[in-house]
Amino acid sequence: MRPPQLKRATAITALSLLLAQSPIQATAQSSQEFQIPSDFSEMVAARLPSVVGILSTVSESPARPKQRPQLPPGLEDFFGVPRPDTPPPGPMQSQGSGFIISPDGLVVTNDHVIAGADSIEVVLEDETRLMAELVGTDPATDIALLRVATDKTLPAVEWGNSTELEIGDWVVAIGNPFGLGGTVTAGIVSARSRDINAGPYDDFLQTDAAINRGNSGGPLFDASGNVVGVNTAIFSPTGGSVGIGFAVPAHVASRVVADLEDDGVVERGWLGVRIQPVTDDIASALGLDAAEGILVSEVTPDSPAARAGLQPGDVITALTETPMTEPRMLTFGIAELAVGEEVSLTYLRDGESRTTQVVIGQLPSQQPMPRPTPSDDMNTPRLGVSVAPLTPDLRAQLRVPEDVTGLALMAIEPDSPAANAGLRQGDIVTQAGGVEITDVAQLTDAIAVASEENRPLLLRIWRNGNPTFLAVPLDPSGQ
Repeated sequence: MRPPQLKRATAITALSLLLAQSPIQATAQSSQEFQIPSDFSEMVAARLPSVVGILSTVSESPARPKQRPQLPPGLEDFFGVPRPDTPPPGPMQSQGSGFIISPDGLVVTNDHVIAGADSIEVVLEDETRLMAELVGTDPATDIALLRVATDKTLPAVEWGNSTELEIGDWVVAIGNPFGLGGTVTAGIVSARSRDINAGPYDDFLQTDAAINRGNSGGPLFDASGNVVGVNTAIFSPTGGSVGIGFAVPAHVASRVVADLEDDGVVERGWLGVRIQPVTDDIASALGLDAAEGILVSEVTPDSPAARAGLQPGDVITALTETPMTEPRMLTFGIAELAVGEEVSLTYLRDGESRTTQVVIGQLPSQQPMPRPTPSDDMNTPRLGVSVAPLTPDLRAQLRVPEDVTGLALMAIEPDSPAANAGLRQGDIVTQAGGVEITDVAQLTDAIAVASEENRPLLLRIWRNGNPTFLAVPLDPSGQ
């Protein structure tokens, strides 16, 4: 069966140069002042072997399409699963792009390219196919890290400095559009730090390098051949490239990848507030002299913000003495802080400036299932999963109905009991050992009971709208 075509790819565009009435003089001035490269052939030849195709396979048709970034109308992701609500029966295979970042087989791609896949293959430039293991994913930035095993030393690329990119700098996209591996397109940086409402950590590079279905997860290179972005989305009223593409910048992607390589999970700081801009009308209503700062609209109970005394209506003006002028500054600032770090937060209340100390927490949707502590029974087996409570945001992201309760599986360790039993990222564990599960302690207790009775752990899970049971044989070694 022919695999479905993917939605992220690049298209070839024609560039025209409008000259003044003196073309010879204008060309000479342009080449001397701006040093336009004659071509990218040497750089591309060196980087092509590091760009790979990604084939992800779902063994059975899901009840709904795979999770994708929630993009506004006209913004299309690059993932090529069928759009209809009822997909055809049987296995489904989709194609995307990726790139090698270490000689021993680490590969970066987009989370939505491999989300929900039962098997993942990496296709090298010479058409060699290697089975890939999932190291970890970060849906918040749409980044995933894979690992392939091979006796060969693989050609790896290096991260560039995306913070030094200027609007107008040359960039080159290489990927697998429409299954056409090794496709190269070039353009410029059209804009920086774009917020396209795909998630809380939007900080996209915009480029006019042609990007189409199948380019998803592929690299965006600067003129020197360093990766400055991971191609992720396009604005497309027609479904094809119209010269407006978006890439996760390297300064974001590289940090996410380093976290994933460490333990498969991205740890982000958490404050526990809902925030919004201070408009002129809000400033006037609050008696402020100017529309500055960030308004706190809600404080999560028992959160770091609540413990620090913040209240709805407070206007945050500074984090560790750095002025906060718009919500994204605070979102990024808190996310980059270490869990447990104590920082100062300055805010306005009733027109008075106050300062409080906040101990940064960990984002609830990313709290991993704890490993046994020295006081625990070290012979208790581990499932090899990271779990999270079903917060309203996570329910919306995974499209879990309100009547389903349990813990969401956020990451599955390769070759773990959970992985070998067929558990998948995004599954909701509703029962363990016949007990309804609402917190991590209940799941840990169920594992211990099954271990003591020397039997597999029976889990009831919710997946793609359907409940099902899975038995997980436990590893008695506790590893």
